[in-house]
Parts: sequence; structure tokens; C-alpha cells
Amino acid sequence: MAAAPLSSSGTAAPFTTQTSTAALPDSSPAPVAPSERIQLIDEEQKFTPTMGEALRRWQLEDAGFGYDLCAVLGSQSTGKSTLLNKLFGTSFDVMDESRRQQTTKGIWMCRGQGMNVLVMDVEGTDGRERGEDQDFERKSALFSMASAECLIVNMWEHQVGLYQGANMGLLKTVFEVNLGLFQAGKSRSHAAKEKTLLCFVIRDHIGATPLENLRNTLMADLRRIWDSLSKPEGLESSTIETFFDFDFVTLPHKLLQPTEFDSQVASLRTRFTDSSRKDFIFRPEYHKRIPADGLPHYLESIWEQVQTNKDLDLPTQQELLAQFRCDEIANAAFATFANDVKVFRRPLETGEVLADLGTLMGAHRGKAIEDFDKAASRYHAEVYKRKRLDLLEKLNSTLSPFFLGQLKNLHKKVVAFFRASVLEKLRGENYDFSTVVSSERKKALIAFETGATAIKLKDTDWAYDDEYEQLKQSVDDIADQCRAEETKKMVLQIERMVKKDVAEPTELALARPKADMWDQILVAFTEALEKAESAYMKKARSFNCTEEENVRALRTLKRRSWLSLRAKIDEQTVDSILINKLRTAFEDRFRYDEEGVPRVWRPDDDIDTIFRKARDETLALLPLYSKIKPQEPSREVSLPSTADDAESASAVERGEEEEFDFPASLVVFSETRKVELGNRFRKEADAYYVEAKRSTVSSIAQIPYWMYGVIAVLGWNEFIAVLSSPIYFATLIVLAGTAYMIWYLNMTGPVLSVGRAMGREVHRVTDAKLREHFSQPVPQPAFLAEGNRTASSTQRRSNVTTGSVDQGEEIELQEKKLE
Repeated sequence: MAAAPLSSSGTAAPFTTQTSTAALPDSSPAPVAPSERIQLIDEEQKFTPTMGEALRRWQLEDAGFGYDLCAVLGSQSTGKSTLLNKLFGTSFDVMDESRRQQTTKGIWMCRGQGMNVLVMDVEGTDGRERGEDQDFERKSALFSMASAECLIVNMWEHQVGLYQGANMGLLKTVFEVNLGLFQAGKSRSHAAKEKTLLCFVIRDHIGATPLENLRNTLMADLRRIWDSLSKPEGLESSTIETFFDFDFVTLPHKLLQPTEFDSQVASLRTRFTDSSRKDFIFRPEYHKRIPADGLPHYLESIWEQVQTNKDLDLPTQQELLAQFRCDEIANAAFATFANDVKVFRRPLETGEVLADLGTLMGAHRGKAIEDFDKAASRYHAEVYKRKRLDLLEKLNSTLSPFFLGQLKNLHKKVVAFFRASVLEKLRGENYDFSTVVSSERKKALIAFETGATAIKLKDTDWAYDDEYEQLKQSVDDIADQCRAEETKKMVLQIERMVKKDVAEPTELALARPKADMWDQILVAFTEALEKAESAYMKKARSFNCTEEENVRALRTLKRRSWLSLRAKIDEQTVDSILINKLRTAFEDRFRYDEEGVPRVWRPDDDIDTIFRKARDETLALLPLYSKIKPQEPSREVSLPSTADDAESASAVERGEEEEFDFPASLVVFSETRKVELGNRFRKEADAYYVEAKRSTVSSIAQIPYWMYGVIAVLGWNEFIAVLSSPIYFATLIVLAGTAYMIWYLNMTGPVLSVGRAMGREVHRVTDAKLREHFSQPVPQPAFLAEGNRTASSTQRRSNVTTGSVDQGEEIELQEKKLE
């Protein structure tokens, strides 16, 4: 930092005014009239589009890098324009000392007289005209700091040490925004850091306080505000000297010391013009390296960045008060609002649909806004409008969960209503599925849209498009599910119909096996299947089934119908039933003749030939039963197996269908089972053969006819005795009458039952008496009794000797019983 040399009185030594030739090009243009100046940025903060033309008039458009840019910053009415006019020979307007008011409005630019220096005169800070509106002050200060090589800070001596008077608050804001807006990017890209010279010109210096002390005070204040800045990433450890150099100059009082003032200003001028001096202001490191012809665009782009930066929009005192009060009012209104609307939470969480939710939400929100408007509209208009929008957004955010909860509950209710209505109408006999679904779908969507529209509030971005699409998808899913269930139900009904139609023909054909047995069964199956397909297609039209779905359903119907037929065939060909059918077929051939008359076997009949023929013809039926094969090839049924159908194979893998092998389903039973059935049948046929043989033998061994004559001759006397005896004849008449009455009254069964019961009782009593009689002891002679007693005593003694006490006691008991 280079400071001007001080005199013994503490003021800078006087310099002579001269023009710097080093700063001018080789052929210096003629001086420009002092009155030539432009308003670079006007009072409306708009950048002038005529700067390029001004550069051409100033003959600086082709200067390249041979120019410098300087700006002045300071409080209003501190003589900034006067200082610039004296230093650079410019023609900026100066204040009328009879009226202390704003002179410079916006930012003005002028070329220094006799030098390639562009000077910007910036509107003064802390002016009464703008009051608390410090927006332009900050923007103009930041613009000057970012674009100028040297920024002259003009201030009074008595302002040193003050915060606002020395523009420290303004410099703090400008420093912080300058770091984030213009220096952070260069730090991240490792570009060379640009430095700016801050030249503090202390006016009306009377010499009581040395310049060094003033300098220390200002630097201390600058370093303190720098340390308090919020620095961007990468610049946390940077110091104020990293981006700025500082110079301090004092000037005497302009009115009280006019001669010294002019002398000091002239001396200061040489620092801007004489590049050979060590304390030359426009050193190369301060130049922004922007060619003169690109300077208008460069300055305009800087002003655009400054204009769009929100960090400079610090509030005024009125705005701060408005923010504070509006926040208080908004919080109070919101607290009342939140307490009023919390009653909606519980019903919505339980799944209830509130009929008047939209009206109530609108009323509570309107009351909150009305309360806010009534109390906050008296404050700063812009702040009031902004806070009103913030409150409205907060209210809408609080109500949004209720809106979404109502939509969710409405969605569930409409879906449940749609499902119940469709199922109710599908329970009827005559209905058109597509008409039912279309009608109920339209009702459901209208009901949802009506309910959703009723709770949508103005001034919100609420939408129910996603929920509406989800509802349509849910309704379509339910419709598809109902259609699948109805289709399945229809297929099952048709399948039962096919099963019923083929059951009787199958039973009859299998019960009377013939060569064309399978032809009859397959003809009946084909007719039933055609009837079923026709019934399906007639009903499928009302389901809006696609061609692919129809093909799949018909294929499933054919397979299930065939499996139903196979189940019926398996039912009729189980071992017991099939053996019975074979037995019946054998009996028809063996026990009945060609005319269906039962055979009565005689000794001269050829039973063996008839038996072999009936047996062989019956065994020939087993191959017919074992495989479904019609005589006419045209009557064969062809169905695709799951292995031949890729779609069915995938369904089998997913577990949706069972594996189906049509060729294998044509085999009713295997060869092994056929052999077993043949063996079982042969055994039963042999039993019929033996029975027939026995019947011929019994007919041969019958009683001779002459024997009846012998019986009549031998029993004639007894017959005459009964007829001639009144007692026998009366007894015979009574017995015959009793038997007739029993037969006539149909009491044969009860009489027989009573007779059998009496017989059993007589048998029981007789048996008991006989057992009682034969269980009594037989008397013995005396010598035998004595011998038995002696033997018993001997045995008892032997038992005592051997320790068999129990047997001895038993013997004693037997002896007592004998005595």
C-alpha cells in the first residue's frame, strides 16, 4: 500500500500538475471537450445503449488496453463530483451550495481531460431522496468495485471511526457479494486473482489526527468487517489484502484552505497521470484486461449480474418492521386456522369421505386470509403481498394432505361401490356383461370426478389427474377380474352341460360293447362340444372378449370337456365295473341263446363249445375297451397337447393349468391291466361253466317215477286210517284251517318268528336242566371214601413237607366237600 508523503504538519506534500504521456498512445488524440459526458446507468437502473458511440466520440474505441477506469464512492454532498472535476478535468454536475440536495443521479461517465481515463461519478450514498431504499447504493457500489481499477472512497475526517458515516455497512455488503459473485468462480478455476485499489480520500483534514492513525483506524474497521463475512468455499482463509490494495490520502478544507486544497489536488492528480512515480495509481495489476471496444458489453454484463443478485436486496427499516409484523399476524392467523382444521384429520384417517370438506376448507382458509389482510395490509405493500402469498402457500400446504386423504378415501369408496354394483347385477338371470360394466364404470368415474372437484380450492395447484387414472385402472382391473370370473363360471356351466350330454350315451355304449362303441361315444361328444362352443360364443360377445381370449377359452373348454369324458370312461371301466360288464356280456352269450331265451342245460347239450365261444368273444372286448379308437377315421378327435402349445406350456410352468397329453389320454388301460382283467374274467367264467355242468348232473340223479307209485301203495293204509278216524280227521281239518287263516291274513312271518322264539326258549331251558342234572356228585362206596381220605392225608403231609401250603388247603376243602 502506497501512501502519499506527509509534510511536517501531517498533510501530503504539494505536487505539480502534469499530464502522463505514458498512458497515452503514440499519437495522442486531441483533447475532448470537458462537457462531454454520458449517463451510464440512469435512475431506473437501466444501462445506456450508447456507450459505444461515446467511446468513438472520445476516440477511445481503438485504444485497446491503453485506457484506465476509475470510480468514486461516498456519501451524498461530500464533494465527489467536485473532486473528480479537479482531478481529471471532467464536467460532472456539482452541488449548488445554497441548497444541499442530490446532484448526481445514477452513474455518470466522462473521459478525463488530456488522458485516456474513463471516470465514473456514482450517486452518493445515504441521501434523503432515496431514504431507506439502499438497493441502488449497494448495486452501484458493487458495480464500481467489480469494474474499476481504482475506487476512490470520498469521506470527511470526522467520519473516520463511524460505521455508517464511513460507509462500512455498505462496504461489508459489497465485499461479501463481490466474493461470491465475482471471485469464487475464479478461485475454483484457479484463475489469477484480480486486485482493485481502494483509495480513501479523507476530506477537510485539519491535521489534529495524523494520517497514520486515521489509516490504522480504517484498516482495523475493514479487517473486522472482512473477518465477519460469510466466505464461499475455497476462500475461507483469504484476507482482505488478497483482493484489495489500499491507499490513504488527506485533503485540506476546500473553503477554509482553498489554496492548500487546490495544491493537494494537483499533487494527487500526478499520481493518476505520471506512470514513472512509485505511487502511480493505475498499475498494470489493477487493469481488468478488457479491450476498449469490448468495454460496453463487459460493463453491461457486470450490471446484469449485479441486478439479478438477490444478496443485495437487504430490507429497509420499514420493510423489516413490515416483515416482523406480517409474520406475527400470519402466525396468529395460521394458529387459529390449524386449530380449526384439525378436526378433519381423524375422520379422514379412518377412511370416511366428508361430504362438505371442500366448503369447510375454503371457509377456514378464507377466514385466515381475511384476518391477515385486515391487520397486515397497513404495512409495506410489497412485504404485505409477499407475506400474503407465503401465508396462502402455507395454508394450502396444510390443507393438501386433507385433499389427498379425501381423494384416497373417495377412490376406495368408489371402487367398492363399483364392485358391489357389478356383482349385484351379475347375480341376475338375464344380463349383458359389457352393458353392466360400461354403465357402472361411467357412474363410478362421474362420482369420483364430482367428489374431487368439490374439494379442489382456488389459488392452488392441486390436481387429481393421477388419482383419476389410478381409479380408471382399478375399475378396469375389477372389470377384468369379474369378466374372468364370469367367463370361468360360464365355461364351468358349459362344461357341466357337456358332461351331462355325454354321460348317458357313454354309459349305454360301454354297457353294450360293440365294434362301433367308440364311434357312438365320439359322435355324442362332438355334438355336445359343438353345442357348447356355440353357447360360449353367444355369451362371449357380451363380455367383449378378444379373439385371442376366445381361442384360449375354447381350447380350455375342449380340453376340459375331453377330460370330463375321460373321467366318465374311467368311472365306467374300473376293475369291478368292467368285470361286471364282461360278466354280463358273457352271460348274454353263454346262458341265453340267439333269440334271448334262457338255456336249460341238458345232458346232450355241447356246453364246452358254447362256453369257449362265449368266453373268447367276451375276452375280445378287452382290446376294444383298452383304447379309444373309432372305426371311422373321420370321427377321431384332435386336441393339442401342452407340449404342442407354447402358451399352454407356459401356463403349465406357471401352475395355471395341468399338463395335458392327448395321445396318452386315448389309452384307457395298459396291457398289464388288460392281462389281469382277462385272468379274473376267466376264473369267473369257469365258475359259470362248472355250474352248468352240475345242473346237468342234478337232472340225471332225480327220483324215478315208479317210486311215487310205491310210496302211494305203502302209505294207503295210513291215509285211510286218518280219514276214518274222527279225531285224526278233525285235527287235520283244524290244522288245515289254521294254516289257511295264517296264509290268508298274511301272518306267516309273525307265526314263524314266534315259533322260532319258542323253540329257542325251549332249547335254552332244556339245556340248563340237563347241565344241572349232570353236575351233581355220584355216591361212592365206604371203602373208596376211606381210601380217598387216607390218600388225602398222605398228600397233605407231603405238601407240608415240601412247603406247598396252598395245595394242602385246597385238598382239605375237597375232602370236606366229599364228606
